[in-house]
Amino acid sequence: MSYDFVVVGCGIVGLTTAIAVRKAFGGTVCVFEKEQEVGVHASGRNSGVLHAGIYYKPGTLKARLCVEGNRLMREYCESKGIKSIKGKVIVAKEERDLPALFELERRAKAGGVEVKLIDEKELKEIEPYARTCDKALYSPNTVVIDPKEVLGSLAEDAKSLGVEIRLGTRLLDLDRGRKEAVTTGGRLGYGFLVNAAGAYADRIAHMRGLGLAYTMVPYKGIYLRIKDEFGYLVRSNIYPVPDIRYPFLGVHFTRTPQGTVKIGPTAIPALSRENYGMISNIRYSELVESASCTAKKLLTDKNYVSLALREIGKYLPYLMYREAKKLVPSLGYSYIARHPMVGIRSQLFDKSRNELVMDYLVLQNDDSLHILNAVSPAFTSSLAFAEYVVDRLK
Repeated sequence: MSYDFVVVGCGIVGLTTAIAVRKAFGGTVCVFEKEQEVGVHASGRNSGVLHAGIYYKPGTLKARLCVEGNRLMREYCESKGIKSIKGKVIVAKEERDLPALFELERRAKAGGVEVKLIDEKELKEIEPYARTCDKALYSPNTVVIDPKEVLGSLAEDAKSLGVEIRLGTRLLDLDRGRKEAVTTGGRLGYGFLVNAAGAYADRIAHMRGLGLAYTMVPYKGIYLRIKDEFGYLVRSNIYPVPDIRYPFLGVHFTRTPQGTVKIGPTAIPALSRENYGMISNIRYSELVESASCTAKKLLTDKNYVSLALREIGKYLPYLMYREAKKLVPSLGYSYIARHPMVGIRSQLFDKSRNELVMDYLVLQNDDSLHILNAVSPAFTSSLAFAEYVVDRLK
């Protein structure tokens, strides 16, 4: 089979890109996926939070696409009748968090994000059980949805437009001479290929000789939850002020549309890109690559050492609970339980600079485009990201 466009990966970015390409250019479009369902990995395991764009440095792709993506995804969910929970507060656990809180306000306003700096009294009206030191930041356009419901809806949209979705089809190689994707389901010819393979996007880019200085370093996100009878403690979303030097947001509370209140996630270095259990799905090559990058970072960045030690400690529920209690002091240890969801954040690492890549990265040559570092807020950004890809292809 041969297609005008082939998209690798049926996560949120792959699906929205396939839809946008079909609408913009017509022709034949195929999106394929190694799993038997859409969104099995990061897209289906993420928190479901549509971020407003507060955290990202003005002028970056993340800042630009998150704000527009938030608007587009909120409108999409409303048009499809997909339920959501609205609103979020970012609180200061202690006085030294306030400069970073004010920097988040500055970034948000510079990026056109609607936010409001509130005092402790105003915080109590929004989240009665939350605590802050003097000030907090309120985001009315942060929304929580069910990511699997959105993925299912987008898959149906893609099919109705004539996009072919091939599941259980793994990419083995790219035949550059014949412009074919060599897969477990046969050869797929293409006029243009879009790589939206998430955790494996770097490997596919390397097949075309692109992004050789980059590799994915996986971080595991595990969660706790508040038992249902104590769910009243959180109305929507309560976040701490994060360390804005790193792309992790700290332990926070998220109320889902189903009413569950999750606590987490962690950002623990994982052993492989699909290492959801303690020792499951470990691939030797990924383990060596991840360990090498992490070791180099630990040796050169003292702040990263303290971050890593804090995160590893959160494998113990009590230590994660202790962080959460700083945001909601009324939370008791007996109020919490394990949550079954585990996610992997495949964070792009620049080996030449020995640093985590903070922005999205898009690489392109004559017949392919590669989306690297499609981590949070990629779910939020996805509809805007798809339009960005189309603009690059015109």
